[in-house]
Order: sequence, then structure tokens, then C-alpha cells
Amino acid sequence: MSSARPLGTYVVVLVTVSSKDEGLKIARELVQRRLVACVNIIDGVHSVFFWEGKVDEAKEALLVIKTRLDKLNDVIACVKSLHSYQVPEIIALPIVYGLESYLKWIDETLSAGAGTS
Repeated sequence: MSSARPLGTYVVVLVTVSSKDEGLKIARELVQRRLVACVNIIDGVHSVFFWEGKVDEAKEALLVIKTRLDKLNDVIACVKSLHSYQVPEIIALPIVYGLESYLKWIDETLSAGAGTS
């Protein structure tokens, strides 16, 4: 790792959504606004969770979002504005290592959207 970047500069954000269609809507908006470089949508997730006093289950899709920490607040605001859940799962995890050329691509993608919305 010759040219390491500061830890915590890049994040993966996990968001569960009610369906692949909802995920596509959110993903397209995030990418179009250049808040994120990429969103993977994993359909067919079976979730088991505690909600409103009982154990519940749901079929969901999972969004795996790649971005930088400086974009996180805008990502959260965008997801919340489009999400159907009362309490959406939005969890950001630091990327502790990434292929230098991939991290550069994230930077270039997000920088291309500077000043746009």
C-alpha cells in the first residue's frame, strides 16, 4: 500500500429497503446526485427483527453503498427523504483498505458532481 489514504475517508453504507424497486429508486437518485459512486442491490434478503413489541420477518433488499465520509450526511438525508420505512436502517462502516485505483475512481466520480444536485 504505497499511497495509503486516511482511515475513515471512505465508507460503505448499508440500507435495507422494502423491495428492489424502492432500492432502485434510492440508488438512482444517490448516483445521479453524485453523492455516491456505486450502489449494489442485493434482492431477496430475509430479515428477522424486533419491531413494535414482537419478533417480525420481512423480505427486503439490501443496498451496499460506496461513498466518502464527507458525503454521508447528504446520503442520509436523501435516503430518508425517499425511504418508505418509519425507521430505515442506515449504517455506515469505514473502509479500512481499498484498492487505490478503486478509491481514486470514487473520488473522481464524486468530484465530478461537485456543485450539482
